[in-house]
Amino acid sequence: MDIPDPAGVPPLPPHDALVIAAVVIPPRGSGPDTARLSADFRTCQAMREAQDTAVWGNLDRCLTDKEALEYWRGNRYEERHLFLARIGNEPVGLCSVTLPLQDNTATAGIDVLVVPGRRRRGIGRALLRHAEAVARARGRSSLDAFQEIPLEVPEDGTRLLAAKSGAGHLPTDHPASAFAMAAGYQLEQVERSSRLALPVSECLLARLEAEGLAQAGHYTLTAWDDQCPEALVAGYARLRVRMSEDAPTAGMDWEREDWDAARVREDESTLGRGGVQSAVAAAVHRHTGELVAYTVLTWRPQVPESLIQQDTLVAAEHRGHRLGMLVKAANLRRAQEKWPSARSVLTWNASENQHMLAINTALGFKPAGYEGEWQKRLG
Repeated sequence: MDIPDPAGVPPLPPHDALVIAAVVIPPRGSGPDTARLSADFRTCQAMREAQDTAVWGNLDRCLTDKEALEYWRGNRYEERHLFLARIGNEPVGLCSVTLPLQDNTATAGIDVLVVPGRRRRGIGRALLRHAEAVARARGRSSLDAFQEIPLEVPEDGTRLLAAKSGAGHLPTDHPASAFAMAAGYQLEQVERSSRLALPVSECLLARLEAEGLAQAGHYTLTAWDDQCPEALVAGYARLRVRMSEDAPTAGMDWEREDWDAARVREDESTLGRGGVQSAVAAAVHRHTGELVAYTVLTWRPQVPESLIQQDTLVAAEHRGHRLGMLVKAANLRRAQEKWPSARSVLTWNASENQHMLAINTALGFKPAGYEGEWQKRLG
């Protein structure tokens, strides 16, 4: 929920008819988009880009056109719906609904965005009602949404809302917080976004790697770009399952995801079709040959100065050997060689995940912002 309307504002005048319509995304392998469909898609993208530029001053967090088109096409694991709101011919906002199809099938992801010139008119509430109705019609009983805000020191007297996880808080007077609370959503979890300036000192990487290797004698490191080697893909899928189980999710109604080799390949293909390149570093247990840890970095040519740190996981039974630090350091070293134009890395961690936050701090990550994970259970 990015920029909604506060609760208690007057509704739109009767002559201002708000029309919310689905943005039709052409299927894969189809011919050229029609001018109207392309215009709707580009309009939604322009709203997102304007929002990120206003809040962050850059597009590091924003999907590129190619990524967004691939994302909104969805796949057999998740159905995705994008809606554009207009008053007359004027685009005034958007909303979206994402529907997991093979696991977490009681949940739906909800998002709402209103353009600055049309806020405080009830448009956000109308968009939210529309998105929730879509989710309800599909039998979803748990809705989740997120907001991300830059790092700021709260002023004296600022009221803070603590996450139900017990770690982290958000200002209650932020428009998105006020909107979510008024709509019946609860703040379940707060994540911290962090940024690492590149390049990382070779001396720092060498020291951290040496400290890690001293405790990791039973493990070897491996790596790949874009596509997991066939010999490792089954083990990689098992770790992706573990990621869905082990990552802190507080009280969110997110359950275990089922991953197999086919789902891994679909995920890799999605990234490739969206123009995203990836680098993975992983750890293998010497005695069993089992893949036990991994980390992923992604890079987009359209945003060449920014890397995104995706998943990092060490299987619980193999923790305590500095594997998280080893795979992250190894992947940063590779990334700096592979994508020399990159000047920073963005990552997100649950506030309660102190172990991973400590690894990131040791590597040089600095706090950049906070993300609230909100949830509403339908009666």
